[in-house]
Amino acid sequence: MLEIFKYQFMQNALYAIIAMSIFSPFLGSFLILRRQSLLSDTLGHISLAGIAIGILSGFSTTFSTIIVVTVTAIFLEYLRTIYKNFLELATAILMSAGLAIAMIVMSKTSSSSISLENYLFGSIVTINTEQLVHLFIIGLIIVLFMTIFFRQLYIMTFNEEIAFSEGLNVRLLSISFNIITGIAISFMIPTVGALLVSTVIILPASIALIISKNFKSVIIIGSLISFLGMFLGLIISYFTEKPTSATITLIFISIFVLTTIITKLKK
Repeated sequence: MLEIFKYQFMQNALYAIIAMSIFSPFLGSFLILRRQSLLSDTLGHISLAGIAIGILSGFSTTFSTIIVVTVTAIFLEYLRTIYKNFLELATAILMSAGLAIAMIVMSKTSSSSISLENYLFGSIVTINTEQLVHLFIIGLIIVLFMTIFFRQLYIMTFNEEIAFSEGLNVRLLSISFNIITGIAISFMIPTVGALLVSTVIILPASIALIISKNFKSVIIIGSLISFLGMFLGLIISYFTEKPTSATITLIFISIFVLTTIITKLKK
C-alpha cells in the first residue's frame, strides 16, 4: 500500500496532510468555542472572490486572496462587535456574496468553468511545491501565534469581559486570529476546495472536543484525527478512484458520528 508514495504527487499530498493536520485543530477548536464555526465557510467562499479577481486581473491569486480575506476578516470583527445577536446572518450573507462575486467575475474569463471547479472542490494530489510551501509557512505562523498568545486567546474565548479587565486588546487579537484563519483557508483551498475546507478545520477539532478532558489534549488529539482522516481519505480515494476531498469529508463525518454514538452509550 505504501508503494503509492513513490510517486512525487502522492508525496506532496502526504506533506500537505501533515502541514494541515498540525495547524487546523488550533483554528478549529477556537472557532468552535467562539461559536464561529460558520466563519471558515464564509472565508472560504470569500476567498473564491479573491481568486476570481486575481485570475481576471492577471494578478497573483495568492496575494489577491490574502487582500480580500484580510479586509473581510476586519469587517467581520466589526460586525461581531456591533451586531452580536445577528452575526450568523451577516456571515451567511457574506458567504453567499463571496460565491456570487466569484461566479460573476469568473464568467468574464475564458476558462472560468475549469478554474472555478478546481477551486470549489480542490485536489490534494495536484498540489505543487509553491502551494506546499505556503501551507508549511502558514502552519509555522499559526503555531507561533498560538504559542505566544495562547493564554490571551483562551481568556478571550471563554470570557471577553475578563480579557478586557486584564487589559488585553481583544479587538486586535480577534482581528489577528480572523486574518490568520482567512489566510490559512486561502492556502488550503487548492488542496481541499472552498466547499469542503471547513470540514478539515472544524470536524477534527469537534471530535477532539468530545473525547478530550482538557484544552491542550484537544489540540493533540485533533491533530492525530486530522492526519488519520486525511491520510485514510487519500489512500481510499487513490484505490477507488473517487474524489479525495469528498472521501476525506465522509471519513471525518463517519468518525464524528461514531464518536458521538460511543460517547452517548458510555453515559
